[in-house]
Amino acid sequence: MKRVMGFAIFFIAVGMVISMMLPGTFVEVLIIFICLLLGYNLFCC
Repeated sequence: MKRVMGFAIFFIAVGMVISMMLPGTFVEVLIIFICLLLGYNLFCC
């Protein structure tokens, strides 16, 4: 289950990176960074 959650969170972050084409804010960048780290840790560890 951890791998599924990590996979989902990682790709939420990837989708947010794609949305950066729109006007971005610091909060959006922070959420992307947190989702990438959390998704990677859940998927790989």
